[in-house]
Amino acid sequence: MNLALFDFDGTITTEDTFTAFLFYATPKRRLAIGFALVWPVILLYKLGLLPARKTRPVLAYVAFWRRCEEEVDLIAKRFAVEYLTTVLKPDAMETLAKHKANGDDVYLVSATLNIYLRHFCERHDIKLLCSTMSVKNGRFTGRYLNGDCSCENKAAAVRKTVDLNKYTQVYAYGDTDEDLPMLALADVKYLCGNRISTNQ
Repeated sequence: MNLALFDFDGTITTEDTFTAFLFYATPKRRLAIGFALVWPVILLYKLGLLPARKTRPVLAYVAFWRRCEEEVDLIAKRFAVEYLTTVLKPDAMETLAKHKANGDDVYLVSATLNIYLRHFCERHDIKLLCSTMSVKNGRFTGRYLNGDCSCENKAAAVRKTVDLNKYTQVYAYGDTDEDLPMLALADVKYLCGNRISTNQ
């Protein structure tokens, strides 16, 4: 049996779904107040002075702190149907389907949020490792359980969950530097759709 590890945004999708989901799921009043509070963070990110892995948790906190998990989940289900289906890359989905047809274990390993990715994974019957929002008493705390699932955290999540030695081959697919530690775990690795031959 083989293992296939897929990044999501930019690898399976044509667009950044994390930001799209924040706008989709966050009431306008909260968006306005949130922007007033975190615009310096957004500016630093736009200027390239703050990495995405530091920016995402801040934005997620503003969007979901104290919100009802059940209500947000209903929004996430709609988002998965109404939006995600429109931004999937046909070639990436074909590759994913081929791995499934081959009997491979397929994992989505993403820095974006479990809130909506779990609906995508349930729909396509694949496993999920991603940034996970903490919940207490039915409401989001605004914080991540195990940090932003990017860079070294991606590789760590895979190693913690999967016994790599039991697979004949490990495949990995990504599109940014954040995916390189995960790609380094693989025998066959693709970056931006191009196969690369060395560990990076």
